[in-house]
Amino acid sequence: MLIVAGSLLFESSAAAQAQSVDAVLTNVRDWLMGILAGLATVFLSVGGVRYVMAAGDPGEVEKAKGSFKSAGWGYGLAALAPLVVEILRGIVGV
Repeated sequence: MLIVAGSLLFESSAAAQAQSVDAVLTNVRDWLMGILAGLATVFLSVGGVRYVMAAGDPGEVEKAKGSFKSAGWGYGLAALAPLVVEILRGIVGV
């Protein structure tokens, strides 16, 4: 009787632990996507302001293009965040 109760307790704690790891990974994905998208939006805004304020200055236009490229990388990484979390889930085994 004690062995059956112990095995049931172990199975329920393992299921709860797997569920909590799954919840943590989901939260990590959501935070990662939010932070990356937010930073990309800031870089996009900075690039737009720089481009408008450049008034034809080639150096400032290049800086604006660099900000646009950084924003593109940020949005791309935000789009790939769910894939990274799925890879982590595969490694952890959840």
